[in-house]
Amino acid sequence: MLVDSHVNLHSEQYAEDLEEIVGRARTAGVSAMLTISDQLSSTDAIAAIADKDPLIWRSVGVHPHHAKDYADLTAQTLIDLAANENVVGIGECGLDFYYEYSDRDVQEAVFRAHIAASRETNLPLIIHTRDADAETSNLLENEYREGCFLPLLHCYTGGPELAQTALKLGGYVSFSGIITFKNANDVRAIAEATPLDRIIIETDCPYLAPVPMRGRRNEPSYVVHVAEKLAEIKDVSAEDIAQATTDNFFRLFSKAHDPRTSS
Repeated sequence: MLVDSHVNLHSEQYAEDLEEIVGRARTAGVSAMLTISDQLSSTDAIAAIADKDPLIWRSVGVHPHHAKDYADLTAQTLIDLAANENVVGIGECGLDFYYEYSDRDVQEAVFRAHIAASRETNLPLIIHTRDADAETSNLLENEYREGCFLPLLHCYTGGPELAQTALKLGGYVSFSGIITFKNANDVRAIAEATPLDRIIIETDCPYLAPVPMRGRRNEPSYVVHVAEKLAEIKDVSAEDIAQATTDNFFRLFSKAHDPRTSS
């Protein structure tokens, strides 16, 4: 069993064939997935997808690109939205200083609201960070002193220091198809150095299709290629990676029901 821990199933790129995409994932052994909120206006569309399938969970949150549209976001709004039984995470949220579609101070304020909601709900904090390693690390450490929460660095492309910060705080690191890219030696080095019991995998579909699917629309079934590359990096079997990353997913996202425990 594999879990794709970060999919964007409400993307318009899936409007015509979502059922077929989910079916191909299941055929490939990807039994469960977590579909991610990019902004609160997407909540109803995401909920409609998750409500149809007991092995598709969802998050609530605002991507830093959209922080400008939710500058007054409060933790309580996220807490209220997270009360639904199939909401298992807070985010994605964070800091993106590469595109900087939202002002940095607004991104930080919205990120802090998510952290407060994660702390209050005990749901993992799904973090997007780009070109903001030091700022993200400092913010996480300072906020953690105010009360614990579980950070997840999703689709990781940052440096070793930020990864170590998340691990030190009890968090996890998620690797995507980027680890299959020819020029991603730095990311592969971090995957190699990260303890296997703190790693989960994802596609971040419909983006970042892994080798050998580069150039295509990404989809959850392709997380198999991420798992295979991670097995190569860690010098273990693909079965070991499936077992470890699935165990890790359900340990981190403990509100999600693990179908392997069903009678």
